[in-house]
Amino acid sequence: MKAKIYHNPRCSKSRATLALLKERGIEPEVVDYIAARPSKDTLRALWRKLGGPALAMVRTQDPEFRPHAQRALTDEEVLDLLAEEPRLLQRPIVEIGAAARIGRPPERVLELIE
Repeated sequence: MKAKIYHNPRCSKSRATLALLKERGIEPEVVDYIAARPSKDTLRALWRKLGGPALAMVRTQDPEFRPHAQRALTDEEVLDLLAEEPRLLQRPIVEIGAAARIGRPPERVLELIE
């Protein structure tokens, strides 16, 4: 099973999700999305795999998001924002095949493998 995790090693939820996958025998490709910003095309593909509004991919409680919270953003504007400010991306995001899940809580990613 080929898996990829968009990971922030400084985040406890991200570390817990990575550990959960490894406990299940899955060695995912680890993408440090802060060091290697995902392209807008990559973000669009993740959004499609996650389903729902693009805003669900955003850490809306983050202080860096406050200037953008004053108006309703289109999905394309959200993707532009995430491409420019990857720290605002929800973490972690795990993708396996045609599906993806945000690991909040970490156990949510188990939906992809069970």
